[in-house]
Amino acid sequence: MIGQANPLKAAAWMMGAVFGFSLLAVAGRQLALGLDTFEIMTYRSLVGVITVTGIAILTGRRDHIKASALHLHFARNLSHFAGQNLWLFALTLIPLAQLFALEFAYPILVAIGAVLFLGECVNGLRALSFGIGFIGILIVARPFGAGGLSIGLLSAMACALGFAGSALFTKKLTQTANVTLISIMFWLSLMQMGMGLICAGFDGDVAWPSAQNWPWIIVISLSGLGAHMCLTQALSLAPASIVTPIDFLRLPLIAVIGMMFYGEELDVYVFVGAAIIFGANYMNILTESRKKKAGNSH
Repeated sequence: MIGQANPLKAAAWMMGAVFGFSLLAVAGRQLALGLDTFEIMTYRSLVGVITVTGIAILTGRRDHIKASALHLHFARNLSHFAGQNLWLFALTLIPLAQLFALEFAYPILVAIGAVLFLGECVNGLRALSFGIGFIGILIVARPFGAGGLSIGLLSAMACALGFAGSALFTKKLTQTANVTLISIMFWLSLMQMGMGLICAGFDGDVAWPSAQNWPWIIVISLSGLGAHMCLTQALSLAPASIVTPIDFLRLPLIAVIGMMFYGEELDVYVFVGAAIIFGANYMNILTESRKKKAGNSH
């Protein structure tokens, strides 16, 4: 268990993840015009390996990259690889706000997994906040409306399982495996580059990015790495069931991006749902902060 949980610092790190993941969505939309999801993951991870290795060398932390706890790294990265490919696939099929709203089911799964596998406690009030947040997700996404469950909606829902698994294994790595952020990001990039290359080459046809694609590959790689660094740091500061709901804040941001750059409809349900989700998230953080203050007073 975490000795010194700090929800406010974790929230600050998660804001970095919010902007990183939003930028990643824009870059993914652009790259999907010429590459499939596996190719995007391959080239994105290649840039990631180069970037993380360069950072490790320049900061004198090459010794942080160790071949330890590889089973946990592999499980984390396999979960993330599956979730990310489903996310990139859905990115081209449904509006950005709808995709993000459905993806946000993963904090609920993380909370359940944290209780089952990490020994964290979820009290009645926190469970209520997750339930309220899920109602907000349904208001924004409306998956059972006139359009029914399309392949895009199903992919967006399924990606939540992959991201939940990734978050739980990240927590396990930071708690028990004594690994550093550099190590986590290096193995994330290297393993997913291999996974992407295998899947992309399965049909014997791997497309090489055009000159117009390379800037977007760099953007999607650096924004993804930055977002994951922020997420990992946040997970080291507070329980997984507290940290991950903060990601809800990128829902209204991505809704505005979708309207401004892609002509996607921005209706009142997006803001009503986002307000409910934010309220549930605030309830969760406030409860944890009060519990910490009460513990310090004794």
